[in-house]
Amino acid sequence: MFKYQVIKNAVSYDLANFIFNYFLLKRDAVDFMYKNNIIYDTGMFGTWGDTQVPNTYSHYADNVMETLLVKMLPVMAKETGLELIPTYSYARIYKKGDILRRHKDRPSCEISTTLNLGGDPWPIFIDDTGSNNVIDEYKQIHKPDAPKGTKVLLEVGDMLVYSGCELDTGESLLTGTFVAKYSYIIIM
Repeated sequence: MFKYQVIKNAVSYDLANFIFNYFLLKRDAVDFMYKNNIIYDTGMFGTWGDTQVPNTYSHYADNVMETLLVKMLPVMAKETGLELIPTYSYARIYKKGDILRRHKDRPSCEISTTLNLGGDPWPIFIDDTGSNNVIDEYKQIHKPDAPKGTKVLLEVGDMLVYSGCELDTGESLLTGTFVAKYSYIIIM
């Protein structure tokens, strides 16, 4: 059964850097438009309202991220040997002090990915035992003997592909300035 793997240089540094800078500019433009009542936060241009990482810019189905989803499908199929169907894309720009709590993904995330688009190094921890160690994601309550998981440090352009519904994933406190991570979800 497929659990996880890292695909080194899944996208080139230049492409990752281009998308990273695009997303930073978009975040700043959307922030300006929201603060000046030019547009309202309906989520259509992204939001700071995701409860998983509060007050951090994120966006479902951004056009560039959707294009990246389709572009990466053949790479993922080749590397994993799985027949995959794209379901959705999601991107977030983490900032200093953010924590992505340990969690399992929802059923629409049978196979999940995290792609480092840029910013400071920030490890992801993945528990490949498949145990249900998360009692309450939002209160950060785990079973007492829960393993921390395997530390995975992605370079810009590297992608972690994993069984999102089966494996706990999460990240520690971000101590750097910021990092942009892109996730997209596919189903077998």
